[in-house]
Amino acid sequence: MNQYNKTRIAPTPSGFLHVGNILSFCITAVIARESHAKILLRIDDLDQPRVNETYLQDIFDTLNFLGIPWDEGPRNVEEFKNSYSQLHRMKQYHESMKQLSEDNLVFACICTRKQLSSNNCACFKRHIPLREEGACWRLITTVSNDLKVRNYSGEIVSASLPRSMFNFIIKRKDGLPSYQLTSVIDDLLYGVDLVVRGEDLWPSTLAQLVLASALQTNKFGDIAFYHHPLLKEASGKKLSKSAGSTSIRYLRESGKTPAHIYSLIATMLGINQTIQNWQQLGDVIMINERKQAR
Repeated sequence: MNQYNKTRIAPTPSGFLHVGNILSFCITAVIARESHAKILLRIDDLDQPRVNETYLQDIFDTLNFLGIPWDEGPRNVEEFKNSYSQLHRMKQYHESMKQLSEDNLVFACICTRKQLSSNNCACFKRHIPLREEGACWRLITTVSNDLKVRNYSGEIVSASLPRSMFNFIIKRKDGLPSYQLTSVIDDLLYGVDLVVRGEDLWPSTLAQLVLASALQTNKFGDIAFYHHPLLKEASGKKLSKSAGSTSIRYLRESGKTPAHIYSLIATMLGINQTIQNWQQLGDVIMINERKQAR
């Protein structure tokens, strides 16, 4: 079994945490236990217009209610705001964006969503000044089939950047750094060497590897990634934070115990077993996944 130093759980305070989030946290906690890694609580709050203090408090309430552990990071909202908010790391984000611009690795884009959806983005050839008001910055990407992704077992998997991630945004139109950039910088700053995330974020993993290479941060390539299956709604769509009936707050206020919630997640995964805690849920999931991988 490979050993790692640190992994993280990284909720966003833009809605109440739901059972899909808890699935990811449980898998992260179990893998951390197996690999002797510490768990960092990293709350992504850079999108301030969507941040709500009620949602911030919900993160701590939910983790404590369900008994999900973390070793590093804030223990309450006040501590988060004072020491751990992404707003404290704006200097590092802007330094990275400046580096990319000085290395001529970005271009300004003023395309609308309609233009982008119809593949009519021609901003790269228009040479729009980077200081243009209302323009975002996009990383200049090339078609690459030789990305190397390290998985949880230490194996190297070859992949290519999907077309949906070509020339992805690193600076938004409002001037804020993008999720892809902040995620790379935060993981490097905190010394994360194991990232556990949903399979829907596989394109983001590849984009972040490309970005790290552009920033000449070789250490990001040493991070191992584990992508797990998602919980889905009856329609087959990914669970969203707007799905109130699956929020932990709703379930808790309806009288559900942690065991009820963990058993509900198991049922949604097709596991017919009563689950008492995160350890049991994570263990059952990992055992099933390893059986399927054989």
